[in-house]
Amino acid sequence: MNEIFDPLTLILLGLAVFILFKLRSVLGKRTGNERPPFDPYSKPEQPKGQANGQDNVIPLPNQTAQPQPEPVGEPGPGGNMVIDKVAPAGSALNSALKQILSVDRSFEPEPFLEGARAAYEMIVMAFADGDKKALKSLLSRDVYEGFVAAIEDREKRGETIESTFVGIDKAEIVEAALKGSTAQVTVKIHSQLISATRDKDGEVVDGDPSKVSEVIDIWTFARDTSSRDPNWKLVATESAE
Repeated sequence: MNEIFDPLTLILLGLAVFILFKLRSVLGKRTGNERPPFDPYSKPEQPKGQANGQDNVIPLPNQTAQPQPEPVGEPGPGGNMVIDKVAPAGSALNSALKQILSVDRSFEPEPFLEGARAAYEMIVMAFADGDKKALKSLLSRDVYEGFVAAIEDREKRGETIESTFVGIDKAEIVEAALKGSTAQVTVKIHSQLISATRDKDGEVVDGDPSKVSEVIDIWTFARDTSSRDPNWKLVATESAE
């Protein structure tokens, strides 16, 4: 039994404890929350709500930056068929969409609508959340200033909006125009939304937190077709009665 208290044994035991303590102090201990090892070939994780690493700007499908702009001219037979699917041949809308296609060969109405639906949801929710940063890159300057004024007015009153986006029932192009190099496309959107505004005391002053409401909005998106920037921005809003 006396061997347990041998001085050499005690010295070695104390040295081992000291080394273990130093290793733990330098290396730390695992908690399960450590960052994974850096992988230079992995795609960077995007913050929630950010699209394509462009500060929430939503590039509408098939609106990718082109190395060189397509020459201006009449759309080919394939382009005409694409336009005829969404606007009756001979109509003013059909003619306007073909004008846009003549200066932007990558424009396609159906993929455009997909992007417009995505942008609509993001803008509606960003406004409800008071997310000015998300809105800034999605809206034209005038529309952005209007949204910000509404948000700040709401904040001054101490009001908050609770909003749940249910979905979009229908989205259709109702108007289009080419003004110089700027293409404008107006979309009528039928959506479903649960929304309620509460005052600073938490009382509901507008809307209903338990009711799904049908909302019809008419939004106009625009893009400079001479720019390498493929993104469209919201330039006008209107609520349909």
